[in-house]
Amino acid sequence: MSIFILVIVVIFAIIVFSALRILKEYERGVIFTFGRFDKVKGPGIILVIPVVQQMSKVDLRTVVMEVPPQDVITRDNVPVKVNAVIYFRIIDPEKAIIQVADVYDATSQLAQTTLRAVLGQHELDDMLAARDKLNTDIQGILDRHTDAWGMKVTNVEIKQVDLDENMIRAIARQAEAERSRRAKVINAEGELQASQKLMEAAQTLVQQPQAIQLRYLQTLVEVAGDKSSTIVFPLPIDLFEPLLKKLQK
Repeated sequence: MSIFILVIVVIFAIIVFSALRILKEYERGVIFTFGRFDKVKGPGIILVIPVVQQMSKVDLRTVVMEVPPQDVITRDNVPVKVNAVIYFRIIDPEKAIIQVADVYDATSQLAQTTLRAVLGQHELDDMLAARDKLNTDIQGILDRHTDAWGMKVTNVEIKQVDLDENMIRAIARQAEAERSRRAKVINAEGELQASQKLMEAAQTLVQQPQAIQLRYLQTLVEVAGDKSSTIVFPLPIDLFEPLLKKLQK
């Protein structure tokens, strides 16, 4: 009789031990009783009745998932290859188990299609210069679609945009042409400003004949300082006419 009781105790201990589950702080257990959802348990030690109940474990930590490189045709018909990284975490374990068969695979497939759809609506310059805005747009779309799965997409980062060699050379030529255009514009603006100043100076000299004489004499002094050559200047008498008139008076 004592052996029978001992056997019963051992069997009971085995059943109790097999029913115990230990969940870490970042884990939750979705409990099903006879196939129907019962509750979400954890963390710590929980009891799962064998045969009657089943448990699906869910990790609540942030998951970093890399989206495989995607072939994208931009709005200006440029073929590129783009890859990205998404950061997400499960906030509702019940939905993550019941609403979708494999939440990670579903998120990966959705991220790939969303990446192609969003980037295909923008030009190449936007991918290269406005990457933060594209990241925000993709993150918002993914977050809305995965809300029914009990997930929260916290961030999306476009890692790399790869171009073929011909396109890289074309972009380099475009950048060089843009720099040349800016240099010509700056030079033209400088010429315009110089011509405006010269026009103002000419108007001032016309109003003051004595100023023309002084400017002429200053030019002679500057040229005379160059000893490398001899230059003969005609001396206009009309320059000294105002001075002669004053002497006659």
